[in-house]
Amino acid sequence: MNSNFVDYVRIYVRSGKGGAGSAHLLRVKYNAKAGPDGGDGGRGGHVILRGNTQRWTLLHLKYTKHVFAENGQNGGENLRTGRQGEDQILDVPLGCICRDADTGEVLGEVTEDGQMLVIAKGGRGGLGNDHFKSATNQTPRYAQPGEPAVERLVIIELKMLADVGLVGFPNAGKSTLLSTVSAARPEIADYPFTTLVPNLGIVKYRDDQSFCIADIPGIIEGASEGKGLGLRFLRHIERNSILLFMVSCEQLDIAHEYNVLLEELRKYSPELLDKERLLAVTKCDMLDETMIEQLKKHLPEGVETIFISAVSGLNIQELKDCIVRKLQA
Repeated sequence: MNSNFVDYVRIYVRSGKGGAGSAHLLRVKYNAKAGPDGGDGGRGGHVILRGNTQRWTLLHLKYTKHVFAENGQNGGENLRTGRQGEDQILDVPLGCICRDADTGEVLGEVTEDGQMLVIAKGGRGGLGNDHFKSATNQTPRYAQPGEPAVERLVIIELKMLADVGLVGFPNAGKSTLLSTVSAARPEIADYPFTTLVPNLGIVKYRDDQSFCIADIPGIIEGASEGKGLGLRFLRHIERNSILLFMVSCEQLDIAHEYNVLLEELRKYSPELLDKERLLAVTKCDMLDETMIEQLKKHLPEGVETIFISAVSGLNIQELKDCIVRKLQA
């Protein structure tokens, strides 16, 4: 399998603890009791995820097991505030979701370039004794300690951001379609499971419009239960606006194949069935009108169907038109 695509990492993160406030008392030449002048402690560093459009995988974090932010420095005399701890910033591709590995709590998701998500907040610095002086206590000899660090094991998952997700059994022609309509060059061969990692392609459309399409590794029956490669990559379908189901015309019962795919998605996440759906019957370049009319008798109900061939270009423009129409609806 292509090890350059990594969409799941576990990292132990720890923020910086806050610096302690100072309890210093000022001493000057002509006033031995000039009062408190202890400064505040500095904030501990955060651990932050930052969205970066130049990243498309979590490969750069694959071998990162621990991330520690810097502690804040203690406050000093003359009301000097301690230096803030340096943040640790991890660049991630758009579409990442982060959750606590122990509790399952979702800490947030990164969907925009430059977006900052704090996943471990640095401890606040303690207040110096200058904050605690009063008319009745003019020389407080205490200050606040800094807040402790936050430490947790987090899981970062990538769910690819694409307008259209290609859903089909292995060898249904998904990679061939992607290579035809975009500049993406996925591996293509005449055997199942050629595609082992998701591929993204940008499809140019009329009037300088474009949309993003994702080729998801082929689903097999039972994928929602962990069989084959499907379970690992089904999550990449969750963010797609449109699901383009692809069934080869070589299949005797197109409706049955479509319903099996639909059932696997339903078992994985029923919400996926709320998305816009479109069915493309592939590899139709060798069919004549009579054969296509025969196939129409075996089509599922309730989904718009287009007969296409990525090799000959049959109805490819019509497919693009339909996708854009649904995206703009």
